Parts: sequence; structure tokens; C-alpha cells
Amino acid sequence: MALAPLMLLAACEPQVPVAEDFIPDYKGVETQLLDGDLVQFNVAMTKALSAQDVSDYAECAAAQYTLIRGYGFARHVRTNVSEEGGIWRADAVYTISPSLPKGLKTIDAEVTAFQCAERGIPTV
Repeated sequence: MALAPLMLLAACEPQVPVAEDFIPDYKGVETQLLDGDLVQFNVAMTKALSAQDVSDYAECAAAQYTLIRGYGFARHVRTNVSEEGGIWRADAVYTISPSLPKGLKTIDAEVTAFQCAERGIPTV
């Protein structure tokens, strides 16, 4: 019966992470046009490694949405990120425009959407 205590101890050891634990699971995007060229993106995902992963997901959604609307550029206004129970969420707001807007946090929608596709991050 000496094996029983050893089996109990083995069950208490933390599981070794496997590759699947690090593959993001994108749960979807909701967009809301706030006013004219101001758009809010709500995204959710699991298995994010950091807040940056979910922010990148929101940016990818913004890039594709900008293209869908026939515009070429977006400017980041703000992103709020939260995590609860393993689900990461971002609430991001961007302005979209046909020409490069003023500001430091601008994105070229076509270039960004292409980079998102290369990285395997889904868009709208």
C-alpha cells in the first residue's frame, strides 16, 4: 500500500504546459459605430499571453473594418483590457479616415490587415 501516497502526490503536481496552451482562441469581435468616424471594437479571447495579445486582436479588427468601410487609415484613441476567468477582453476605440489622420498612433489599414493575416490573427 506504499504506492497510494505516491499516487496522491503525483496528482497534486502542476500540469506541464503543452503547445495547445499557447495557441490563442479568438472568441469574436463586436463593432459599434459611435459617431461618424468613431468606432468601438469589443473583442474576447482565451489563451492570451499578455494584454498586448488582446490589444493586437482589437487593432486587427479595426484595420479590417476600416477597409470594409472603404477607408485606408485608422487612429487609435484608447483600449481598455481586462481578464477574468481566463477570458481576456478589450474595448478599443478608433477613428477611421480616408487619409492619414494626425496623431502618433495611426495605422495603415491595408498593411496592418496583411500583417494580422500573416500572424494568424482574425479580423472582422
